[in-house]
Amino acid sequence: MSDYLEMMKGVASRMNEGTPHAAALGMKTLSLDRDGAVLFAPYNEKLIGDPETGVIAGGVVTALLDQACGQAVHAAMEEFKVIATLDLRIDYMRPAEPGKDIYAKAFCYKVTRSVAFVRAVAYDADPDDPVAAAQAAFMLNSSGGRRPGANAKTRAAT
Repeated sequence: MSDYLEMMKGVASRMNEGTPHAAALGMKTLSLDRDGAVLFAPYNEKLIGDPETGVIAGGVVTALLDQACGQAVHAAMEEFKVIATLDLRIDYMRPAEPGKDIYAKAFCYKVTRSVAFVRAVAYDADPDDPVAAAQAAFMLNSSGGRRPGANAKTRAAT
């Protein structure tokens, strides 16, 4: 495995833990390599969108797909660049099974000078029977050359 991919595994873990919504949803990266990314979010009753059926909220699926797509873009590149989601289209195909974890599998199939293109599926048991399918585009080097975190506010010492 390349040094870059090994570094990106660490970045993916820090993104899952450091991004508030990803951390709140309990997202974890299961695999990250040139073939893409596989992430999961554990089922949690606090995330139910329909109390009558126990089906997880669609926003959980959306957030998981976006995170998986972004990590797949990083895995496809030769060097780290700041990225931003330009477009994320999701087709919901069926409700997720209540009580089951949700997985997202994403693959970056094209990287140009300024945009990367990704396909992904979200599923609860079998990727061939998806809950949702996604198509995404990501802007590359979205920081305009500034170092990562340059726009972040610093915390005041307490």
